[in-house]
Amino acid sequence: MTYEVTHDDTAQALGSGDVAVLGTPRLIAWLEAATVEAARPKLADSQTTVGTAVRVKHRRPTRVGGTVTTKAKLASGPDEKGRLSFTVSATDGDGATVADGEIDRVIVERMGAFGS
Repeated sequence: MTYEVTHDDTAQALGSGDVAVLGTPRLIAWLEAATVEAARPKLADSQTTVGTAVRVKHRRPTRVGGTVTTKAKLASGPDEKGRLSFTVSATDGDGATVADGEIDRVIVERMGAFGS
């Protein structure tokens, strides 16, 4: 998944800092979206996943107008409790590493679990 950084994605706009570069909360949301897509083949139609842990290092800034490509790869799971662990990474338009780490999710039933 590739995203272009806008002013709405900046640390300044998100309240996580005071500079106009990609904010860590937005970066993590993009990385989580990649894990949602990577989990899809492991799910039944009645299932979805929810995030349970994020261990990500945001390694370099990305300016407004820059691009970030995110990737997620299933590292383990699902186990007997439906837990999945993903390695995640993000690179900028120059191919430099913006972030890397791990995100965990768990499989849940879509209906009933959250009042849906």
